Amino acid sequence: MNDPDQRLPTRPLGATGLDITVLTIGGAPLGSMPGNFGREVPPETGTATALAAIRGPVRALDTSAAYSAGESERRIGAAIRRAGGLPDGYVLSTKIARDLASGVFDAVQARRSIAESLHRLGLDRVPLLYLHDPEKNDFDQLMAAGGPVDILRELRERGVAQSIGVAGGDLATIERYVRTGYFDVVLTHNRWTLVNRSARPLIDLAASMGLGVVNAAVFGGGILASGTGGSHRYAYREAPAGLLTAIGEMEAACRAHGVPLAAAAIQFSTRDPRIASTIIGASRPERVDQAVALASTPVPDPLWAELDAIATRVDPATLPA
Repeated sequence: MNDPDQRLPTRPLGATGLDITVLTIGGAPLGSMPGNFGREVPPETGTATALAAIRGPVRALDTSAAYSAGESERRIGAAIRRAGGLPDGYVLSTKIARDLASGVFDAVQARRSIAESLHRLGLDRVPLLYLHDPEKNDFDQLMAAGGPVDILRELRERGVAQSIGVAGGDLATIERYVRTGYFDVVLTHNRWTLVNRSARPLIDLAASMGLGVVNAAVFGGGILASGTGGSHRYAYREAPAGLLTAIGEMEAACRAHGVPLAAAAIQFSTRDPRIASTIIGASRPERVDQAVALASTPVPDPLWAELDAIATRVDPATLPA
């Protein structure tokens, strides 16, 4: 496929003024994060994957300063240069992050983070800039006058970022940031998947406030793509037996209907009208077209009912908070 004329449908990203394709390519794997994804990704493969994302039907790419200590951004920057720049209307997002060595996340670090990100990407502005994993630091510290959140708002005012968002895992923490009213977009990961429905209240809240909602890690780190035969990990950690049982039942239900588990995992998110875009990680160029194909694979309504019933039997205590 890899044809920009065969573009995916777009949705408004909240009130940002941005239209975003229903799929976004996730840049964490292409930077090489073997601890999370189980395999090394050579630099040329990562750059080629980013180039496929830029030139293909998906018109959004997400990365972070924290992914492989900036290596994801470096590879994406190389791809942007090969492509002759980002296409018009392309939604590239990155994230400012704490210092990974010290854990410090103050105003100095926030400014350093975005400056280094823009240098690696070869850009002077980005459509979307997130506060990354704020649960790792103190809420009051990040929200203090002149702190990282104020820096983000300043960057939006200056046009360095068209829109700003908050991205993280811990639902209670992310909800606190959403309720400030300072952000345009919220990104949640691993908490709105076939087997984990815990982000429902957060997504409802964000949608009611007019924020754009982006949902990531719908494969739970891989197991909802490969199935239990390929992985025993969910959200980058060993999955409890009960969760593995539920995923196995979902595999069987999908198999009975002739639907790939990965297609159901993607479309669980893309069929949700509250979610503007669903992030699918990619570590090889062909994964981009594969994700597009899975997103359009027919899934019969009875299968959704079966998958929902299995999800209700998942013990919330087995899921990441």
